[in-house]
Amino acid sequence: MKQRIGNVRWGIAFLIGVGIVINYFDRTNLSVATKPLMQEYHLSSAQFGWVLSSFAWSYAILQIPVGALLDKIGVKWLVRVGTIIWSLATFMTAAVGGMGLIILSRVLLGVAEAPAFPGAAKATGYWFPLRERGLATSAFDAAAKLSNVIGVPLVALSVTQWGWRGGFYMTAILSLMYAVAYWIWYRDPSESKTLTDAERAYIVEGGAQESGEAPGGVGKNLGYLLGRRKVWGLTLGFAAYGYTFYLLLTWLPGYLETEMHMTVLKSGMYTIVPWIFATIADIVIGGWLVDFLIKRGKNPTRVRKTLLIVGMVLGLAVAGAGFTKNPQIAIVFITIALSGLAFSAPIGWSIPALIAPKGTVGLVGSIMNFFNNLMGILAPIITGYIAGGTGSFGLGFLIAGIVLLIGILCYLFLLGDLEPIQSPYKANV
Repeated sequence: MKQRIGNVRWGIAFLIGVGIVINYFDRTNLSVATKPLMQEYHLSSAQFGWVLSSFAWSYAILQIPVGALLDKIGVKWLVRVGTIIWSLATFMTAAVGGMGLIILSRVLLGVAEAPAFPGAAKATGYWFPLRERGLATSAFDAAAKLSNVIGVPLVALSVTQWGWRGGFYMTAILSLMYAVAYWIWYRDPSESKTLTDAERAYIVEGGAQESGEAPGGVGKNLGYLLGRRKVWGLTLGFAAYGYTFYLLLTWLPGYLETEMHMTVLKSGMYTIVPWIFATIADIVIGGWLVDFLIKRGKNPTRVRKTLLIVGMVLGLAVAGAGFTKNPQIAIVFITIALSGLAFSAPIGWSIPALIAPKGTVGLVGSIMNFFNNLMGILAPIITGYIAGGTGSFGLGFLIAGIVLLIGILCYLFLLGDLEPIQSPYKANV
């Protein structure tokens, strides 16, 4: 009789996914409150672009140090501490007075949430065999899109009912509840008491990454990885995705409120449409379809790279939104773009665990996410200056399309196959 494997790993995937949903509530609440905040503090679009980017200042800077810490001390403790601090930072945003303190709160939020995505990618590498990596990765990546489906209207309703501070208090309470849940339930496979021997063997034999730090130290490993063309292909391609993603994450509600003259609540309802399609595409194409094709015997590199690039090509539709004043048409273009980018993203996030030498998954993921989040700084600021200077978001959307085109070329000509990078220590044996 065949031994039952068990599904503890999927419970972990669900726990991580819930955390990313709440994590993105805290990121999008500021964008939903664009109009009331700009009015209360008398800010121009260019000034508010700096406010929107403030979260990414600390978040981006800390990505590489966080990746090193994830490889050194592991996922559990770093994310535990981070969830508590990000809850407090969100409470602080609601409680303080003055735009300077709000910006400080957002910077603190960026510090606290820095381990979230690289930690999720590393945990997925620990917990899932290669044949399930696509769906497992999309479980947390799609959560970032689903968060906008749930969070944008929820925060918009809170802002409408209780003012912009009410939206922040609501998300802060949810964040604190998650901090407690993560503390109780997350363990690495090596520590889990609920994991059966059969499931543990299934995970290990399927090619899951082993926990533990790489030899050689952070500086040497970082220098080695930064000298690999494959790492740069992944990093620059994913950064191009990040530019459009962060533009829409931060400015889409504000774009609808200012250029399309919608109320906060109406813009919230329009905003969820592309994020619904993005969530579905992320799970079905970036997750299930990738695993399905690989299980059917298709070449894993060809499957992942083809869908990765097709998604980026669809992302070019964002430029079309710059050539219309009709909100329905604009949302169609944005929906096509976000759906394509959504299913390319989990493929991108699965690659660090596929190509990194043992013990450096967190570092590779953090190099990638550092440059991705530099785009999180640049996209809101550049778009804010464009909207303020021209009175339109059109040129901002066109620039996003150009950046995506550069990213496609990096994926095509720099990334190469998705086989593991040889460890420098093995090479010297």
